Amino acid sequence: MSKMKYFRMTFVFAFVVFIIMCATMVLTFCGANLLAHFGIIEGGRFDRFPLMAFCIASIIVGTVIAFVFGDKPLRPLRDIMDAVDKIADGDYSARVNLKGTEELRQLSDKFNHMASELGSVEMLRSDFVSNFSHEFKTPIVSIRGFAKALKWDDLTPEEKDEYLDIIISESERLSELSANVLYLSKIEKQSILTDKKKFNVSEQIRLVVALLDKKLSEKKIDVIFESKEYFVVGNEEMLKQVWINLLDNAIKFSPEGSSIEIRIRSFADTAVIKIADHGKGISPEAKTHIFDKFYQCDLSHSTSGNGLGLAIVKKIIDLHGGSISVNSSDKGSTFGITLNNK
Repeated sequence: MSKMKYFRMTFVFAFVVFIIMCATMVLTFCGANLLAHFGIIEGGRFDRFPLMAFCIASIIVGTVIAFVFGDKPLRPLRDIMDAVDKIADGDYSARVNLKGTEELRQLSDKFNHMASELGSVEMLRSDFVSNFSHEFKTPIVSIRGFAKALKWDDLTPEEKDEYLDIIISESERLSELSANVLYLSKIEKQSILTDKKKFNVSEQIRLVVALLDKKLSEKKIDVIFESKEYFVVGNEEMLKQVWINLLDNAIKFSPEGSSIEIRIRSFADTAVIKIADHGKGISPEAKTHIFDKFYQCDLSHSTSGNGLGLAIVKKIIDLHGGSISVNSSDKGSTFGITLNNK
């Protein structure tokens, strides 16, 4: 904030104090004269000129004092305005340290918390844009490169088939990424869960396992799922996407010839579904970001994926008022989902 604004604020504050003092002095003077008029006080002991001189002197001295010391009560307001200007300019490191009353300290804490949250949101936005651009650019560059290569005249039929398979694979990857981004954008805007009903979650998970049978067979993975019939209340289509994403993730990180275990337990008002794999596990650092958009545990990208599956799962579970947790070690990872069954 400019010095001119500082001066203007102090002047306004001093002017308000001046008006209040003038009104007080006028009321005091009129009151004294009224009391003298009715003989309540002696006029001789309360001469008008000395009283007027006293009023004028009091106003002048009070105004000077108000202008000199008017800076102090306005300082917290100026500090906050300075910090707001910095945040508006994109500097989310701005903080205030207000001292004085409990209300000022609470205002300081809440403002700093707001600035911190805004900084986090901005960082997530920047990361999202960067990762989104990278994930879209990679398959597009690959498709363009192999499409150009197909124009070469010296390619063998086997090479052409290989390049076409790569183009098809990258196109499918791009299509899946686009679908996931659109779906995540849709559910992120949703705050109320619709089409809720009670349905058999055990049967739904069996159907999802059958749907992913091809991927399971390719890696020779067995699914161990012996469960009674359990029911939950929610959006059936959304929760189907949860099981698809979690099982697809488990298949992706499970070694060939291993197994995936699915267990369901029912309690008073909730059902707990656990899906466990026998992969290499998730590092403690990765666990804190595993539900972030575009975050991938496998930084080498040796496994397929775009880092949106678990972000979608987390949002759907949140919409259902449930919870999701992950426990991991070097022997595998277990995702636990808690949902209402009434």
